[in-house]
Amino acid sequence: MTTRFGLLAACSLAALCLQTSLHADGPRVLPEGKVPNDVRLQPLKDLDGYFPFTPPTSKDAWAKRAERVRRQILVSQGLWPMPTKTPLNAVIHGKIDKGEYTVEKVYFESAPGFFVTGNLYKPAKLTGKAPAVLFAHGHWKDARLSEAGDAELLNEIATGQERFEQGGRSRFQSMCVQLARMGCIVWQWDMLSDSDSKQFSPELVHRFAKQRPEMNTTENWGLYSPQAESHLQSIMGLQTINAVRSLDFVLSLPEVDADRIAVTGASGGGTQTFILSGIDPRVKLSFPAVMVSTAMQGGCTCENACLLRVNTGNIEFAGLFAPKPQGMTTANDWTKEMATKGFPELKALYKFLGAPNNVMLHRAEHFPHNYNAVARSAFYTWVNKHFKLGFKEPVIERDYQPLPKEQLTVWNAEHPAPKESGEDFERKLLRWWHEDAQKQIADAAKSPERFREVVGGALEVVIGRTFAEAGEVQWEMLHKTDRGSWIEMSGLLRNKTYGEELPAVFAYPKNWKGTTTIWLSDEGKSGLFTAGGALKPEAQDLLKAGATVVGIDLLHQGEFLADGQKFAKTGRVKNPREAAPYTFGYNHAVLAQRVHDVLTAVKFTQAYERPSKRIQLLALDGAAPIAAAAAAMCGNAINDLAIDTQGFRFGKVLHLHDPNFLPGGAKYGDVPAMLQLAGDKAPWIRGEGSAQPPVNAVTQLVRRVE
Repeated sequence: MTTRFGLLAACSLAALCLQTSLHADGPRVLPEGKVPNDVRLQPLKDLDGYFPFTPPTSKDAWAKRAERVRRQILVSQGLWPMPTKTPLNAVIHGKIDKGEYTVEKVYFESAPGFFVTGNLYKPAKLTGKAPAVLFAHGHWKDARLSEAGDAELLNEIATGQERFEQGGRSRFQSMCVQLARMGCIVWQWDMLSDSDSKQFSPELVHRFAKQRPEMNTTENWGLYSPQAESHLQSIMGLQTINAVRSLDFVLSLPEVDADRIAVTGASGGGTQTFILSGIDPRVKLSFPAVMVSTAMQGGCTCENACLLRVNTGNIEFAGLFAPKPQGMTTANDWTKEMATKGFPELKALYKFLGAPNNVMLHRAEHFPHNYNAVARSAFYTWVNKHFKLGFKEPVIERDYQPLPKEQLTVWNAEHPAPKESGEDFERKLLRWWHEDAQKQIADAAKSPERFREVVGGALEVVIGRTFAEAGEVQWEMLHKTDRGSWIEMSGLLRNKTYGEELPAVFAYPKNWKGTTTIWLSDEGKSGLFTAGGALKPEAQDLLKAGATVVGIDLLHQGEFLADGQKFAKTGRVKNPREAAPYTFGYNHAVLAQRVHDVLTAVKFTQAYERPSKRIQLLALDGAAPIAAAAAAMCGNAINDLAIDTQGFRFGKVLHLHDPNFLPGGAKYGDVPAMLQLAGDKAPWIRGEGSAQPPVNAVTQLVRRVE
């Protein structure tokens, strides 16, 4: 039988699509043309779906769930483990004294050669430690350096969004000035490609639309490529690194009170706010504006990452901050239903955790999507209350004279902008990120406990389901035939927990000795049979030894294929942009879903009314990486593993919609690390190195039949 492993590295997707025939025959479970009743055959979820949050019923359950979601964010952002925090080499220059406050220009390196730019506002008179606010902006062009035009400003004043003809020209400066007047140190930094951040273009950061073949290589790859995604490197991850390092920078300032650190931002800045607040315990107050909702989750490539929102969403991300003080705002946008969808559940979470007054929703559905003076006042009042600043409430802005772009910009003749940018810089930065992660993962491998924490913890997110989460599985037998020394049973394995349904065939020997061999194949359950429909000799050998042999149609195999065509290209959401996170940020990869199917089969085999004493997993063709990942997830539930990987690596998959594409699959040691996590249960492995097993796989498994 032709395998796909060599083809994956050498052929285009078009060539893969030519493989249309199923090579073997076997018993059908469902009538011809009917497919399983499986929820995964429904349309894919996208960023415009519905993302509700269910409050927890016990503190232990919430603690476990919060840890898992927090780890999911970190893994998705490429921050598990956290990249090495290299020296910031911060430069602060060009102080401007405005009487009540000062403004300085700052740049530092969040990673070697990768610069974060912004302005630092401080009260003119500081007594003791001061609270600090990190201000992340959203998708406003040159936000920190921008000024509203006359027509825009007059409209905002007329509609109540702004108060002053002078200060209202820059809502971004308005926030910083008012907070500095209240005694806060404020760090306002640029999102990638905005204002003074020029090492990446806006087209790459915010408007990426089409894959770049020249950046899709197995070495020195670029962003958005299958290799970048399989190593969990994304624009959003880079922005999150900048947010974490911004917090490092602020806390390095001697005047800052580490117990009073706030983060706020609107729109994309709101996304940065709840992401940073959810993953970094150093944040003490959070205020994401016009972003938290059960509806649209963030439309930009800088707000999406593979794995990020699979089975979760922005409401739950905000919930990670509970019970610390958190406010949020609505507008006439996707947040307009927040008062009835999302916020009541957050309020219930805070009440459950004993802090019902620590969460607040400022409603402003009559205003457009922005961070206007009324919303800013809600933030000032929230900060004043929880940081005990002592101002009369509500806190209202005073007018001021905005600084022009020329006085705020970071770069000048004495402090020139970095020369490194473009595709060469992009490759260099991703290479540093990759090499740093590999070094940390290699160090983790020196300790079994640390290896399981780092690599095992990451793969739980990458695969998306552990064996403990396999679900409740039932069996419906539809056909039964006595074959003399064994019984052929075919039917449906139903995972009731997840709404999944798998056609399966069991070859059950009448002299069963308590061992079950799950036979995985590219062809599904047909892989057990010859072209003429007879059970393969290798399967008969296992039966004669007393083992039950099980064949399964995993997702998009066998009876899942109504037209009989080989599955060669995974689905994608309707978004026309060729960025993987729009699909795989909300849906499990097909390979991960096939691993789920193996967990379903193992769970049933282990928990059936006559449970197996020994469970074996066999995969000798393109199903080998599925078996390796399943063995890593199953722990002690699998006793024996026999696979031929043929040297397959997730890092060599060259198309985002190849069935074997797996976000994060390459980062954590690829297939060898999965086999290492599987432990001492692999009596037969081929394809990993030059040494070959002395006997064939089935012979080795037969020897272990109990």
